[in-house]
Amino acid sequence: MASATDPEERTNRFPKAVYERELFRLQAELVKVQEWVRTEGKRLVVIFEGRDAAGKGSTIKRVTEYLNPRVARIIALPAPSDRERTQWYFQRYITQLPAAGEIVLLDRSWYNRAGVEKVMGFCTPDEYHRFLHQCPIFERMLVEDGILLRKYWFSVSDAEQEARFRSRLADPMRQWKLSTMDLDSISRWEDYSRAKDQMLVHTDIPEAPWWVVESDNKRRSRLDMIHHLVASLPYQDVARVPIELPDRPPPTGYIRPPRDTQRYVPDFASTLLTES
Repeated sequence: MASATDPEERTNRFPKAVYERELFRLQAELVKVQEWVRTEGKRLVVIFEGRDAAGKGSTIKRVTEYLNPRVARIIALPAPSDRERTQWYFQRYITQLPAAGEIVLLDRSWYNRAGVEKVMGFCTPDEYHRFLHQCPIFERMLVEDGILLRKYWFSVSDAEQEARFRSRLADPMRQWKLSTMDLDSISRWEDYSRAKDQMLVHTDIPEAPWWVVESDNKRRSRLDMIHHLVASLPYQDVARVPIELPDRPPPTGYIRPPRDTQRYVPDFASTLLTES
């Protein structure tokens, strides 16, 4: 039984039936958005940033659940290589930007420099201040070129973040989500808060504003974020050409080879039925 501090227990306070019904409706709208992007040659970039354990990854899963991976791509870049560290900071992100008819979802983005790199000392003060100066210019260039840019910051309270960390520690299926960097976010909570505040001051611009998602309740935050994204886009329902299955042609004498001439995966599923 879930404890009172279990994040999933708190999430359940938002009615599951209401959540699933509205999520499915919004996901259907996202499919319409995808078809509009594809047929109209639009380029959409959605940035997901926020605290560790704030629910970015689970929201991205819900956004892409019914989308075509050839149209909607999730980008989660690893730490830069030695070569990439010598490039212009934005250079490796530029190669990930969408072409016509594509959607790119950035699971963390160039804003790493304003957050973890600043707090953990992975960049110099000059590099940090240069980023704050260049980022609005860079994003204005993207928007001016026609890219639809949406930026979401997932906010979570310190108590909720710690509860989610503890839940992951006790769950062998999710322990991989925890790293020493994540745990540092507890002791450096105020440092990250100050860095986030500075980031918003410098990069919340009219052309590409930040939208904060309150995510202590994951179900609410997913619905809020997806609804906002869909409502912010001037998409239209694209009429699809009707598809009909052709009639199967008459047989021409093909005979399937005997089963013992090929290797088949063992019928493991049947053993589960016999055991029960």
